[in-house]
Amino acid sequence: MVEWITTDGLTGYDEALAFMEARAAAIAAGEAEECIWLLEHPPLYTAGTSARREDLRDPDRFPVHDTRRGGQYTYHGPGQRVAYVMLNVGERGHDVRRFVAELEAWVIAALAEFNVTGHIREGRVGVWVERPDKPPLPDGRMAEDKVAAIGIRLRKWVSFHGVSINVEPDLSHFDGIVPCGITDYGVTSLVDLGLPVTMGDVDTALKRSFGDVFGD
Repeated sequence: MVEWITTDGLTGYDEALAFMEARAAAIAAGEAEECIWLLEHPPLYTAGTSARREDLRDPDRFPVHDTRRGGQYTYHGPGQRVAYVMLNVGERGHDVRRFVAELEAWVIAALAEFNVTGHIREGRVGVWVERPDKPPLPDGRMAEDKVAAIGIRLRKWVSFHGVSINVEPDLSHFDGIVPCGITDYGVTSLVDLGLPVTMGDVDTALKRSFGDVFGD
């Protein structure tokens, strides 16, 4: 069984990290159920294991938290649904690549409930949407924006950290970093795409699509 927790208001990053580490350890020890935690953070930046200091454009804008999850710099803040996944990857196939692909498929399935087509692009972490309404890139390719980020860590084959979907965050807050080290593409949100979607709508979509992807 997977326990779902939804926290209203804003949850501090250090508080969230302490909970995740404790819960992951308890899951690994067989003392707790797997858990999906849905929350929002106050404005902050996090640095993954591949973060480059030059990609932190405005280090004094918001608190910066170093973390050992995969990936580079990302932003979290109000209006963004963070879904922290504490799942036993060892019992779910012992395959990290497949697990990350399942997380991607989960986000794409949730977005599809709002008629948003998410894409996975080689060399670009996260979930992307095509933007035919924007000018093409200099090489002629269609513009694309990132709508969701993915970054996980495993300890004793239990995952923590997870995914974040931009519902209605202040997109200007992403200007303080180079999101995930990528400069050629932008960032968007469901509301920016013209969808009157609420956080509750996204939560419902995530819960509904989880079982389709993970079999729970």
